[in-house]
Amino acid sequence: MTIQWFPGHMAKAKREVEEKLKLVDFVMELVDARTPMSSQNPMLQNVLQQKPKMIVMMKKDLADSKMTAKWLTYFKDRGISAIAIDVKDNADIKRVVQSAKEFGQAMTEKLKAKGINPRPPRAMIIGIPNVGKSTLINRLANKKIAQIGDKPGVTNKQQWIKVKNEFELLDTPGILWPKFEDERVGYRLAAIGTIKDQLLPMDDVVAFVIQYLQDYYPEQLEERYGIDRDMEDMWEIFVSIGKQRGALESGGNVNFDKVADLFIRDLRIGKLGNLTLETPPDIE
Repeated sequence: MTIQWFPGHMAKAKREVEEKLKLVDFVMELVDARTPMSSQNPMLQNVLQQKPKMIVMMKKDLADSKMTAKWLTYFKDRGISAIAIDVKDNADIKRVVQSAKEFGQAMTEKLKAKGINPRPPRAMIIGIPNVGKSTLINRLANKKIAQIGDKPGVTNKQQWIKVKNEFELLDTPGILWPKFEDERVGYRLAAIGTIKDQLLPMDDVVAFVIQYLQDYYPEQLEERYGIDRDMEDMWEIFVSIGKQRGALESGGNVNFDKVADLFIRDLRIGKLGNLTLETPPDIE
């Protein structure tokens, strides 16, 4: 199944990214540490090859730390600079600034060699909706500049932000791509809240995640819901969760929509523990 959609404002944002790329020295691409590859925008990768790129894996506090380490190794082995951060951690924010300084150093040296007084490096920050871009910008600038929201698509225009006196950052709206050829990518992004919940059947998303957790995190699934890894009938699994958590409707029947809602809420706020929803072998 191909999941297809493309709001007009995202098409416009893509054009603006292409136009403004010539104004920056490097790109800072934010991805979700729980889906480090699925949360990269394939539509922009060819465009971004024109510039050096650093990947910032956001929300590492919600991801599986062992799997995050594997992903960092995966990127390093392919010559891609990547760091993982918790935006609430001051030390991690300093690491972002230091990494950006190092990326801008080459540009500074070129200007000095030409006898030109160097300016602060300029970076473009991009990322899919709801990856935490606005929160990171506000932390880097140490004041509220970008609007923050817990729903996709809050940022809707580009703006320049000065980060201390170290570099300048060009903010861009969160951009998705026209369609997900692999439905698993759509399910992963829906699970972490990148796609608006109305766009996909959430019970299908939950069924996908439960099957993944049975393979990779069976203990956490059993601890939270009493679901055994050997339970294969998804109808029985939904009924079991619904009865345990009181997701019932009149007559005592389990309401599957309520089950899906509470499961997704538990997943997104970390009630199921630290999880990563894809591994490097999954991608390869």
